[in-house]
Amino acid sequence: MSNIESDTKPTAEERHHPLLKVALEIGPLLVFFFGNLRGEWLAKTFPTLTAVGGPLFIATALFMVATVISLIVSKIIFKHLPIMPFVSGVVVMVFGSLSIWLQDETFIKMKPTIVNALFGVVLLGGLFFGKSLLGYVFNAAFQLDTEGWKKLTLRWGLFFLFLAVLNEAVWRNFSDAVWVNFKVWGTMPITILFTLAQMPLIMHHSLDAERKVESGDKAE
Repeated sequence: MSNIESDTKPTAEERHHPLLKVALEIGPLLVFFFGNLRGEWLAKTFPTLTAVGGPLFIATALFMVATVISLIVSKIIFKHLPIMPFVSGVVVMVFGSLSIWLQDETFIKMKPTIVNALFGVVLLGGLFFGKSLLGYVFNAAFQLDTEGWKKLTLRWGLFFLFLAVLNEAVWRNFSDAVWVNFKVWGTMPITILFTLAQMPLIMHHSLDAERKVESGDKAE
């Protein structure tokens, strides 16, 4: 884990360039969206791209390139690789390559399912063995008591599994355009809302809050 750190353990560079960090994380998704939206135009403008396949395959290839660039820049500027984008990037490269090689869109569409299911199973599996693994990821951002970490880990584990099921439902029942829009503009707002919904739990189980209460009691 020397080169792969948690998303919430910011380096000095990340604190100085927060917008760049966000741009590097969501940039590949925007490239994927643009590649699918303008796939035909890109094929006409750059004929060599037709060797990759149709618009979704062109978007997939651009997504893979953008992901690699994002991870390289993150390593150079921020001195580490954020673990979730890194794992997602590995899956992107594997499933994206399979999609283009076999000319089968199924692989790239299943990538979010695989990533989210993986995170969900790891978190819930850790709980089964008595480990609140989320604490190892977020402990640099805030400190919770044991019960708080267990509850938060359980919620995030179930949420990741929910995202996996939701992705399967969307790509299997709707058009490519709907799936791409959902992947870019649907998943992120849902995740942000879920994260905000966890703030009451975090505040209730925060060790900092407990220390303030204890300090107040002693002062009285």
